[in-house]
Amino acid sequence: MLTGTGLAASAGLNAYIPLLVTGLLARYTSVIDLPGGWQWLGNEWVLGILAVLLAVEVVADKVPVVDHVNDVVQTVVRPTAGGLAFGAGSAADTVTVSDPDSFFSSTGQWLPVLVGVLIALGVHLLKSAARPVINATTAGFGAPVASTAEDATSVLMSLVAIILPVLVLAFLAGFVLFLPWFLRRRADRRRERRAAREAGFRV
Repeated sequence: MLTGTGLAASAGLNAYIPLLVTGLLARYTSVIDLPGGWQWLGNEWVLGILAVLLAVEVVADKVPVVDHVNDVVQTVVRPTAGGLAFGAGSAADTVTVSDPDSFFSSTGQWLPVLVGVLIALGVHLLKSAARPVINATTAGFGAPVASTAEDATSVLMSLVAIILPVLVLAFLAGFVLFLPWFLRRRADRRRERRAAREAGFRV
């Protein structure tokens, strides 16, 4: 469950990193062993395509305005990738998890995918809402910094989810603490803009 959650959350930041990390580790190491229905992630053609898509995503997400367009497009891609990542991760044997699919054995193969879609969508929506604020407050200079931090977090979370999934709890705790702070900050900025407009009308 934690492995799938970590991979799905990573997909909410970058759709291709958790899939690529999972596929590479499955193909070239014994860290993760994907079940039959997910072994296509380790196919060399799939890995090549994911690498190309990742390169495009990495560049597009670091350019102001382009990053917003990219986030709109990724509203479909990231949750889909999150569903795939959760499905693959929650059903795989890893160095720390054995008999992984017993939790979902009686619920059907689509429940893990649906859970992953929802997790990735939640993270994606938070990321998409935060980026315009970052761009506005830094005149666009914060976009590449924020994007690089998100990519690094996605890589780290993907590795942690597979190798030491208990640490995913730390990420989830951080997410729960960050969300209320971000919502309050956004509400404060709306009030400030409204007050500024009203002051301008009075003048």
